Amino acid sequence: MFASIDKSTGLLFVTSRLDQILQATMQSMRQEVESLDENRLLNTAPEDLKNYLVRTYDVTPITLRRDDWYADHQDVKVDVRHDQMRWIDDRSRPVLIAGERIEIRIPFDGESDLFYARANTSTMNPPRAVIEKNELVLRYDTPADQPSNVRPLVDQTLAEIERHIGWQREMIDAHNRALPAAAEEAIARRRNRLLAQSQRAEALGIPIRRRADAPKTYTIPDVRRKAVPTLPPATTAQFKPEPTWAMEMYEQALKIVQDMALVMERSPEAFRSMDEEALRQHFLLQLNGQFEGRVTGETFNMGGKTDILLREGDRNVFIAECKFWKGPKGFGEAIDQLLSYATWRDSKTAILVFNPGVETSTVLSGIDRISRAHANFKRVENWPHESGFRYVFHSNGDTNRELILTVLVFHVPK
Repeated sequence: MFASIDKSTGLLFVTSRLDQILQATMQSMRQEVESLDENRLLNTAPEDLKNYLVRTYDVTPITLRRDDWYADHQDVKVDVRHDQMRWIDDRSRPVLIAGERIEIRIPFDGESDLFYARANTSTMNPPRAVIEKNELVLRYDTPADQPSNVRPLVDQTLAEIERHIGWQREMIDAHNRALPAAAEEAIARRRNRLLAQSQRAEALGIPIRRRADAPKTYTIPDVRRKAVPTLPPATTAQFKPEPTWAMEMYEQALKIVQDMALVMERSPEAFRSMDEEALRQHFLLQLNGQFEGRVTGETFNMGGKTDILLREGDRNVFIAECKFWKGPKGFGEAIDQLLSYATWRDSKTAILVFNPGVETSTVLSGIDRISRAHANFKRVENWPHESGFRYVFHSNGDTNRELILTVLVFHVPK
């Protein structure tokens, strides 16, 4: 991340320009995306790849750990030839007398080379100090016959250093905030380009032979950081594009389900005696009325073990399970059952939980706890809803085949 820096002068915040360092870091991130083996990139979940890039290319600002500072002192010989108050015949040579060296050591967190980077705001009189590993060292030599109180000098120097760190932090925070969107854009741009190339190649109707010198694996570059993140696991096997169900259609299906639940709540007597099978049929009627025949080859399956199923060819693109709440264990089994049907890349799934009278907060708490503890759980999606959650899980046996799971809780009459 940082070029070779001359640290011998002791001057801080003057050697390199922070804006250029941050620009180069962002460019390195984009270059890494472009250098990835194409199948490695296409077979890696975009969100996982983005998180890896963010961890790799974010910059950790300096934080002085003032609570952990400490002082040390030792006897040394002090050169007093520049002291104009002393009578010295020859000032061209060192004049050494007995003295004392006081060192103030302040541990810090962050990138040590940032001490030599100049922010856009700076001063003409930068502070001086020594950087040793993860400590900032302030060093003061005084002759034994003229001892002095160095505390005011320490406070002044640290105040100057903290001011420069503050100027840096504004730029670093802006870089770190921009990094996720920049990584997401770089990944999407190359994925879209590769997919378009693949479609054009297939349209030729001619077998494509891979170049003999094409890279088969990806080697992580040497990024000089305390802890180097590793790329998420993925195969470099030939990527095969698969259709996906558009999010707007997924949201539309979920809205139909929620609208049907409102009917149930407003007409409790009509649904009081229904079991899971009967409730499922009502949802299926509404969904089929919206989707059957509108999308060629896609129809809701009213048979089999799964409750609601939308198929594309031989793959399942939307799966929903209808379950009465029977406790956390039963909900966990519903997740397992759903995962056993999800074979499509980027599948959309749902679990519709019918609550016949348990405290709603208890049901929601149990759902969230079991979902996050599941072996296939990856992350929570930002989806504000008063009686539901949205998660991302991975399919069985492949962490890069992600599926969206929306859980909705409906009150049903006893």
